[in-house]
Formats: sequence, C-alpha cells, structure tokens
Amino acid sequence: MADGDSIRLDRFLWFARLAKTRSAAQAIAEKGTLRLDGRRIERSAAAVRVGAIIVFPLYGKVRALRVEALPKRRGPPAEAAQLYTSLEIIAPRNVDAAESEA
Repeated sequence: MADGDSIRLDRFLWFARLAKTRSAAQAIAEKGTLRLDGRRIERSAAAVRVGAIIVFPLYGKVRALRVEALPKRRGPPAEAAQLYTSLEIIAPRNVDAAESEA
C-alpha cells in the first residue's frame, strides 16, 4: 500500500486515526463537507496523495491537514500522527467591523 502513489480517502482517515471505524470514515467522506485540495468530495474512494490538503469538520471544529506520508497499516496513535501535519485555519476578517473602527 505505501509503495503505491495514492490511497482511498476513507482508508487514510481510518489509518490516520481521524475516524474510529472505517464506516465512520466513509460517512465523513460521503457527507459532502470534506474538501480535498479545494474540491468538494462526496465519495469515499477519492484518491489521497502525499502533499494533499484535506479540510473537513470534525467534532464541532474544522480540521485542515497536509498529508505527509501514506500509511502501511493502522498503527498506534504516535505512528498515525506522523502521517499528517495539522494546518492552522485563519477565520475570514469581518469587513464591516474593520470599517466601523476606522
């Protein structure tokens, strides 16, 4: 698996321990709220490659991740954490509030 150049989105979410079960990972992917490199994804079979940016809501927060490596297996949490880098999400600035201060 790791010697290939891509992996299914639901398998990546499960291997990276972002979802507790594979069916939960499929539900995250098929809900239509996940974005992979800026594209809206509605199928769990979408291909994930190293360097891809994944953005999705999880437990009331928006998570943004950069894929650093493709997993070989669903290992311990320390191993799973090395598969991705969390990215900071900057909220859009409220233009009306900024104009009222000036």
